[in-house]
Amino acid sequence: MIQKKICLIGAYAVGKTSLVERFVKSMFSEKYHTNIGVKIDKKVVTVGQQEVMLMLWDLVGEDEFRELEMGYLRGSAGYLLVADGTRRATLDCAVDLQRRVQEAIGPVPFCFLMNKVDRLSEWEVTDEELDALAGRGWSVSRTSARSGENVEAAFASLAESIIQRP
Repeated sequence: MIQKKICLIGAYAVGKTSLVERFVKSMFSEKYHTNIGVKIDKKVVTVGQQEVMLMLWDLVGEDEFRELEMGYLRGSAGYLLVADGTRRATLDCAVDLQRRVQEAIGPVPFCFLMNKVDRLSEWEVTDEELDALAGRGWSVSRTSARSGENVEAAFASLAESIIQRP
């Protein structure tokens, strides 16, 4: 079995920890979980005939007082870039993070998750904005850690992109 390090990055309170808990434990909690650095979980997935141990690094969220510690990304095979559809500023943060991460670790596979699709009526982000990112070659998914919508598919898509990478 091979192991691959996957990082979850984004602004604070976009749902990174909740997405990991939904994916790893099939659970969702309404309680807000604050990370103070990094929390590591793991889950085995199957890509084709290959079993892959995903080492999931849930990194502390970025805000006006704290920038992402790029050293945490070292050795990453890929990452999930997460934003909150109900907070437009988190999309701007994600776009900036993606640029900085690519400069730091190169063009590794990533998927962009616009989270909280279960609260679509409250979204500040438009379909046109997400389509524009997809037009730039981003893999874009609308997810909900609460309902589980598209969560498994997003992690599976990233794992497949990593395994198929030359």
